Amino acid sequence: MHDMTAANLRSGYGGESMAYMRYMIWGDKAEEDGFLNVARLFRAIAYAETTHAANHFRALRDEVGPFLVPSMAGFGLGTTSQNLEGAIEGETFEIDEMYPTYLETAKQQKERAARLSFHYALSAEKIHADMYTKAKQAVEGGSDLELGPVQVCDVCGYTAEGEIPDKCPICAAKRDKFRTFG
Repeated sequence: MHDMTAANLRSGYGGESMAYMRYMIWGDKAEEDGFLNVARLFRAIAYAETTHAANHFRALRDEVGPFLVPSMAGFGLGTTSQNLEGAIEGETFEIDEMYPTYLETAKQQKERAARLSFHYALSAEKIHADMYTKAKQAVEGGSDLELGPVQVCDVCGYTAEGEIPDKCPICAAKRDKFRTFG
């Protein structure tokens, strides 16, 4: 594997792993603040982030050994509204800067597994940013988010509210590859 793509996969793995922990902590805070659906959304998207991290890890295949992994990571535990703002900022960074660059590098270096992993993550992060934006609007309006069951694809991290689709719109996985947060 090319060094730059491997470094991008490691960075993506680190960032997604930290996003998981951050979203779990922020989910606990949302629950503590009485926003049970926002808490569930944080936990569902945290699960999607583990899918991205696992895909990046698997794409590294034979890269073995210790590596220092630079990753962008947001810190801070604030109000549920502030935490949602942090989530939106993190997802937006991945959408606008991180994943487009990583994806283009993987394409140029003909790293198929990395390209697919970055494509899956980028596609799902766009959905996550929208979901967090809606949650923030509800919280700022003084109410919990109206939220049905949240479905997360185990293959790519696609996340949607409502019924499980017959097949994932990002990776075409069958409906039995979804986990429900309901």
